[in-house]
This record gives sequence, structure tokens and C-alpha cells, in this order.
Amino acid sequence: MAILGGFAVPHPPLIIPQIGKGEEQQIKGTIDAYHQVARMIADLQPDTIVVISPHAPLYADYLHISPGKVGYGNFRSFGCPDLEFTVKYDTQFIDALVRLCEDSNIPAGTLGERSSELDHGSMIPLYFINQYYHNYSLVRISISGLPFLTHFQLGTLITKTSERLDKRVVIVASGDLSHKLKASGPYGYAKEGPEFDQKVISALKNGDLSQLLIIPEPLYEAAAECGLRSLIILAGALNQKDFQAQLLSYEGTFGVGYAVASFIVTGESNHNFAQILEHRVHTNEDEYVALARKALEYYVQYDQILPRPADLSAELLNQRAGVFVSLHIGDQLRGCIGTIKPTTKCIADEIIRNAVLAGCEDPRFYPVQPDELPYLIYSVDVLTKPEPVQSLSELDPKRYGIIVSCGNRQGLLLPDLPGINDVSQQLEIALRKAGIAAHETYKIERFEVVRHT
Repeated sequence: MAILGGFAVPHPPLIIPQIGKGEEQQIKGTIDAYHQVARMIADLQPDTIVVISPHAPLYADYLHISPGKVGYGNFRSFGCPDLEFTVKYDTQFIDALVRLCEDSNIPAGTLGERSSELDHGSMIPLYFINQYYHNYSLVRISISGLPFLTHFQLGTLITKTSERLDKRVVIVASGDLSHKLKASGPYGYAKEGPEFDQKVISALKNGDLSQLLIIPEPLYEAAAECGLRSLIILAGALNQKDFQAQLLSYEGTFGVGYAVASFIVTGESNHNFAQILEHRVHTNEDEYVALARKALEYYVQYDQILPRPADLSAELLNQRAGVFVSLHIGDQLRGCIGTIKPTTKCIADEIIRNAVLAGCEDPRFYPVQPDELPYLIYSVDVLTKPEPVQSLSELDPKRYGIIVSCGNRQGLLLPDLPGINDVSQQLEIALRKAGIAAHETYKIERFEVVRHT
């Protein structure tokens, strides 16, 4: 046995009649789809239901799995204390999943449960499921601030656990989409709200869940979503599975996106989301980016520096310049190291050196692991020679990067970075990186880059 299917569902408390008091009829499409999901789950007859909720105990650097034998909760905080739930946890599944996470160096486990009460992100799916099916045990998992890839990998381990234990498992990814769809909504409107929801709905409808991993951070942050990481765990669980994807409903009546979708597994597949992403990323990459990728992959796999290839262009072999190599997974930074001025014989050597450093020596991140390599997106910035700046009017954060220096303290910021739109913001960040106070006397230089992505 293994994963039978997965479901994407929202969790607005007012969807429950005792709480909505008639208001829920404005999202009747969502309610009807929820009942359809619950009937599908009853037909599948899972032994275990894994609920992923962004409102379970949440940590920045740790994926929490609820411990214990029983979970209990009610809707007291929504004025309905008599609407309560008691569920049996699948301790065998939880223990096996935790061991797999430990073996795979995934920071996940059962420690640190501040409250054992079920959250509404878990109880709302159970409210519908329990109307049709009861013969299951529960596993409750939270999201975290860890990279998307870590959530995806946890999903693959959920599937692996189900196969090892020979259990019939269904995954329910609980989460709302953007909370900023309407000015009249509780969180107001942002143009990124509808844009984010369109991208997610496209991924759910087409069954191309790899799209979820590359949604830009500025977009999902501005959209104020809460369900993306739940969906990415589900994507990991469905990796290398054939499944039928169906978008059952989408509504934004109250200014919050509610999507319901089903993914019924029909068999095994070579359809690997990692390979899809790798193809997208590496298609049409130029020789600068290709060299950075080959350099880091060679080092991670063989623990050796890549010998400089002989078939490179004259520009790479004969010119010298400062180079920054940036690594992302999706739109999340995974490492960035560079040199302001050339430190090696040529641009090619500069790229090879800084690609390895960005992947393995950036102090903000742990070293890149082999299973991360297919997901990495590379950017190579070749810097012009820095020139002094006499006035802030000479700066433009879209065109120029800046270097600020005071004594031996120095901070650099590349140009055209997401979310940096004016000079004062660019300068403030650069000073903060250098540890220079605004009232100190400091020098500013500017430079341009040729960016290869």
C-alpha cells in the first residue's frame, strides 16, 4: 500500500454553519467541493490521514509532528465550545516518519509541542471527513520557515513511510491562498494577491505541482498566503506518482482565496518534479551559468575543484573581473558569495571559485546537499570596476550596485534586487550589512553588472 491520494482544502472557520450563522452560504461552491472531497476519502478508505496545517505548532527551523496517542480540540475560540473532536494518532506511522527524517537529515520531529489541542486548520477538514468516514488514524504535521525544498523532501518521506508500513494513506493539505484579494476583505487588497492565486490554481488544475516550488518570494509574501508550504509537502508526497488532478472549486468571496482540489493516485511514474525543474532551469543557460552549475555539482559530488574547461570563450578565459554567484531554490536564497575585484587569473576561475563558496561556505546556510542540486537556480553577476560616488543623485538601485566602506568595514549590495526600489533603501541595507551607522563618515562606490541567469 502507499499514498492513495491528496487533497488541497481551505480552512475558514465560518464554513461551519454553527460559526458562519448563514454567512457560509456565500461560499457554497467551497462547501459542496469539501463534501465531495470527504466522500472521495471515504471511498478510498485510508488507514491513515495525514493533515498538514499551518496553524499547528510552528517553528522557523523545525517541522513539527504532533506526538502522543490522542488529539483533542474544539471551536471554543470561535464561540462553539461544544463542537469538539477527538482523534487517535497513528503512533506507528509517526515513529517511522521521524526515524526517516533523522536518517535523511530533515529537521522534523515530535519535540516542542506547546499545546496538544487540535488547531482549526486541522479540525475543519476533519469536520467534513467525519461526516462520511471514521475508520482512520491521524498524523498532524505543521509547516515551518525552512526552505521549500525541505518541505518537499518531507512529503517524499511521508510516501516512503506509507510504503514501508504497507498502509493506505491520504494527505490533506490545509491552507488558504491569498488573504489580499479585495479591498473590502479583512486584510485589504494587493495586486499580488490575485496574481499569486492564479499561479497556484494553474498548478493545481494542471497537476503540475512543480510550479509551486518556483513561485517568487516577493509574490507570496505580498499575497499574505498561508497554504503554499502545505501544498509543497503534498507535492513531495505525489512525486513520481501518476495521479488524476481536478480543481473542484475556487472562491474569493471574502477577499481570501479558497481552493479545493483532488489528486487521486493511479500508479507509479517517472514523472519527477525535480527533473521538471532541472529542465526548466537548465534550458537555454549560457556558459557563465553553466560553468557555475558544473563547478558546484562537481565539488559536491567529488569534493574537488572543477578543472577549468578548455572549451570556454575568450571572454571567460582572458578577462578578469569581480564575480558574484547567487543560488536560489525557487525564489529563496540558498547562498551568495562574490568578489568585488578579481582575485584569480580569469573570469572562469572566479566563477568556479565563487560557485563553490556560495554553495558550501556562505555562513548563513548549511552546505548544499547532493539531493538539492537539481533544484538550484544559478545567477552570475560580472562586476564592472567600482567608481566613487559624490552624490546620492548618482545612484540608481535598478542600474547600479553600491559598496559602502568605513575603515575595514565594507558592505556590498548588487543592483536590481527584488523589493529594493529606491536609493535610501539600498543604502540602508548596505550600511547594515557593513555594520556602519548612518551618522558615521563612510565612502560610497557604485558599479554595474552583467547578469547571467
